[in-house]
Amino acid sequence: MSSLVSVIITTKNESGVIRKLLSSLKNQSYKNIEIILIDNNSTDSTKEIAKKFTKRIYNFGPERSAQRNFGAKLAHGDYLLFLDADMELSVRVIQECIDSIRLSNQLGGVIIPEKSVAKNFWEKVKAYERSFYNERGDEITDAARFFRKSIFKKAKGYDETITGPEDWDLPETIKNLGYQVSRISAVIYHHERINSPIDLAKKKYYYALRAYRYLKKHNISTFSPKTIYFFRPVFYKDFNKIVSHPMLYTGMFIMLFAQLIGGGLGYLVGRIKKL
Repeated sequence: MSSLVSVIITTKNESGVIRKLLSSLKNQSYKNIEIILIDNNSTDSTKEIAKKFTKRIYNFGPERSAQRNFGAKLAHGDYLLFLDADMELSVRVIQECIDSIRLSNQLGGVIIPEKSVAKNFWEKVKAYERSFYNERGDEITDAARFFRKSIFKKAKGYDETITGPEDWDLPETIKNLGYQVSRISAVIYHHERINSPIDLAKKKYYYALRAYRYLKKHNISTFSPKTIYFFRPVFYKDFNKIVSHPMLYTGMFIMLFAQLIGGGLGYLVGRIKKL
């Protein structure tokens, strides 16, 4: 019998996108899955929509890391897949994750590339940014989201003192335990919801409030490619991609600059207030 995969989704007022994600899970080529939705006090119809797809709906907070760990404790599967509500899976994502992680007992996690679904200009800019990472992968930005449950437990799950960089923190912790991560080709479609760079700057500000904890934990410099987007070599390697889309490339740097300002302010506030 095929192994059970526990899919853990965190939500808060996601009625506009959650149906797409849940439908894509029901349409997976790999069928032995359970869907666990951990909601954080939604006031819209998120939970009502989800009830059409799964009975396993719980209310828990206050942040994404705590929600994910709570979901993992409830999971019955040998493998865990953590998803955000604004995602949509291509049909073979879970099958490829299973096939990849079973290649070796030393594989603890799997990276799933993301492809943006964009409508307005700034969403297209974000899609363009992701294309630099996703075509061949990028060691600086890649983060696994599919794990062996036993190794997830060994790593003690997501660090609940971190919000934002926890996606990087857990895979790095798993690597530090001596395990490896792999990468598949099937993609997650990410429904970007970006009206302006200011939206992203606000989001980065919030996530950066406790980012110093992550940097200290992994001995990462405050001025590194992890934190300063313009230091990432991947943005300068593909000359054809740059000259073919000058407007998107320019927009990308405007967007990254806004995120850098927001993230920098959040980092300073977090350090000063010791959040």
